[in-house]
Amino acid sequence: MPPATTPFPPPRTVRRRVRRGAVLGALAAAAALVGSCFAAPGAARASVPPPPSGWTQVWSDDFDGPAGTPPSGANWKYDLGTGFGTGEIETMTNSTANVALDGNGDLRITALRDAGGNWTSGRIESLRDDFQPPAGGKLRIESRIQMPGLTGAAAAGYWPAFWTLGQPLRTGGTWPSVGEFDILEDVNGQNLAYGTLHCGVDPGGPCNESSGLGGRTACPGSPCPGNWHTYALEWDRSVSPEQLRWYVDGQQYWSVNSSQVDATTWANATNHGVFVIYDLAMGGGFPNGVAGTTTPTGATQSGGSMLIDYVSVLSSGGGFTPPPSGQSAYGTIQAESYSAQSGTQTENCSDSGGGQDVGWIANGDWLEYNGLDFGSSGATQFRARVASGAAAGVSGLVQVRLDSPTATPVGDFAVANTGGWQSWTTVPANISRVTGVHDVYLTFASGQPADFVNVNWFTFGS
Repeated sequence: MPPATTPFPPPRTVRRRVRRGAVLGALAAAAALVGSCFAAPGAARASVPPPPSGWTQVWSDDFDGPAGTPPSGANWKYDLGTGFGTGEIETMTNSTANVALDGNGDLRITALRDAGGNWTSGRIESLRDDFQPPAGGKLRIESRIQMPGLTGAAAAGYWPAFWTLGQPLRTGGTWPSVGEFDILEDVNGQNLAYGTLHCGVDPGGPCNESSGLGGRTACPGSPCPGNWHTYALEWDRSVSPEQLRWYVDGQQYWSVNSSQVDATTWANATNHGVFVIYDLAMGGGFPNGVAGTTTPTGATQSGGSMLIDYVSVLSSGGGFTPPPSGQSAYGTIQAESYSAQSGTQTENCSDSGGGQDVGWIANGDWLEYNGLDFGSSGATQFRARVASGAAAGVSGLVQVRLDSPTATPVGDFAVANTGGWQSWTTVPANISRVTGVHDVYLTFASGQPADFVNVNWFTFGS
């Protein structure tokens, strides 16, 4: 069992007031076994580790790319502004001074104070919000993180976090009933990792809000601040009662199970997908409560960074397959995952992440993707990862149509030779606003009969 914990974080919020929660549970022997199977601490690695035996990788990002560039727009969106219902005082921005790749395979989120004493930082959330275990199976959300290397007075007010929120929050749900899994939090440069489940009602309720149901532990081997550690949450539907379990470097330190709350509260918090969030807040109820004073202070050092080596979502058991309908349109949709096609073939892909792409695409060909869910707010942007080795003078259009390959396109973009059939580039396009659930068709039009494009993946945004 973890030591007694006081105080626990108040809720954060995703523009609606929400924040932080996660859990774990199992025997010490099982935790030791998990530690032998999953990623361990050490120097930053360049790629996401392969899934252990019995697990399948659902989604990942290894944050590769040139230094000073933003994280992938196909995977992430920014959460901008200030406050978030927690008392934190920074302004979250989309500036690469606050959120950027470091060129060494890491994402860097940096908190900065200007000459006027105003703080800025960064907060991003995954476009995909459909992460949940298969029926009778397990889901693991894991990330290798180096928290800011600051302690003592220099760290006052720093509040790094890796967490999730329930998908219904994006479609009118309320916090904390939709569930919040805080996979990692720390404040003020302590050598502690906090894990928390938020659920039920606020204040009070079955989940003791706004504190939540949480535990904490010191990081094994080396202090949490300034060192690489792997933080994970396992969400287990293969046992009864269902469990949430928290880990640091493969060692379980906390768990919550469904018998600890009433059935309705558990269902509201867990019977849906979640999306992933990273942020580095400054000040607020949690760091202030631990410090016993308002933070940050004049002694707080500007420029502390949280580094993220990778994030990986894994599934095990339960016969996991992608849902046939209702799949989020805002995740990365692999081109080869089509429901039907005409005129194309798949091939091995040398783009980042490997796998396959769809090629041999020419005029009149199409790809069909059933049941993509655009939600109620709707999408107005489309991005696709494409390559072309077409001859000079050969080009064409990649078109988006809804519910029929002959419907009027809602948007398109042109593509010509990109330098080769495996020379990949991401092309954006504006589309007419799309809401609800649709079968999406990518159709291809060209004035020449020759193949003109390969497609690796695509996604939608707003």
